Amino acid sequence: MSSSPRPRLCYVVSSAMTVQAFLKDHIAAAAECYDVSVVANTDDGEFLHRLGLAATLHPVGIVRRISAWRDLSALLALVRLFRAERFTIVHSVSPKAGLLAMLSTRIAGVPHRVHTFTGQVWVTRCGWRRRLLKLADRGLAALTTRALVDSPSQRDFLLAERVLAADKSAVIGKGSICGVDSVRFRPDEAARNVLRVDLGIAPSVPVLLFLGRLNRDKGVLDLAAAFVRVASRFPEAQLLLVGPDEEGMASAIDNVCAAVRDRVHLIDFTHQPERFMAAADVFCLPSYREGFGMVVIEAAAAGLPAVASRIYGVTDAVVDGQTGLLHPPGDVAAIAEKLTELLSAPDRCKAMGERARLRAQTDFSQAASSQGLMVFYAKILAS
Repeated sequence: MSSSPRPRLCYVVSSAMTVQAFLKDHIAAAAECYDVSVVANTDDGEFLHRLGLAATLHPVGIVRRISAWRDLSALLALVRLFRAERFTIVHSVSPKAGLLAMLSTRIAGVPHRVHTFTGQVWVTRCGWRRRLLKLADRGLAALTTRALVDSPSQRDFLLAERVLAADKSAVIGKGSICGVDSVRFRPDEAARNVLRVDLGIAPSVPVLLFLGRLNRDKGVLDLAAAFVRVASRFPEAQLLLVGPDEEGMASAIDNVCAAVRDRVHLIDFTHQPERFMAAADVFCLPSYREGFGMVVIEAAAAGLPAVASRIYGVTDAVVDGQTGLLHPPGDVAAIAEKLTELLSAPDRCKAMGERARLRAQTDFSQAASSQGLMVFYAKILAS
């Protein structure tokens, strides 16, 4: 008698980069007991193979920005795909991919429709834009059979805002979309020395690091203004701002930091964030909105304490007073105060970094995150 076929699982994302950054280990774990496919907006037919993943790629043109014609074309392509492939579970990540995937799976009759919420753009919007984007999230949630949220405090927020229902939503473990690789992200003295030599920074100089997209929602101008205050007290301190400049922030940062511009390093997108974390002493995330703040946990695994905004998501990533210090979002004086507090006490700063690394390894390991997701899939199939 032949064995029953394996369940068919499909991940839907708008960018191949999302697979590499967040889903690689989940796909590898799922491939042991599912036939796995990936839908992504890519012309690179070999990227899954290069990542060593046993999954089938289905290219579909899902774009991040709203485009009526391209979005309709993507929706129709997804409906055709899901009707033909008859997946058991479809799991989407990112808002646009999620809305298109959940609508098309509903039309195609996919039995298990899962979306992961990783943050809400509408939190920092006002008026009709906020209402429209929030309505889109409510519609997305209504189309799912189960929703995942990448932090407990974000789930609480979405429940309070009546976007999610308690009985249809869950968090894997203590949060994060994928956990952290504590072998890749770790204290690394050799990498620290090499990068500091490349940047012309002496070994003993205190270095503050922001790593992420450079835009206003990330609070980079607040951090720049706070650094100007901190720099007057710590004349050797340096600030690294690493990430793609999405809103032309470089000139604004130059204006804010004119008096200390030679101590501010603007560096474009990197495929090796761990090198910059190894070279830094304090990680900064002055964001106005985050789903979880995964980058904080990666920095924690590298032994860095964080100075970050007290907002939902980040409050799950930072234990205030133990693994970092929290400040009100948008409060330049408070950011400067918290940075000064850590830079004035190097031993305390180091101890916080050690506690942050231990917590990252204990509560947010990559293996535990993938195992938790596989248990989640098994439960929804059993139900």
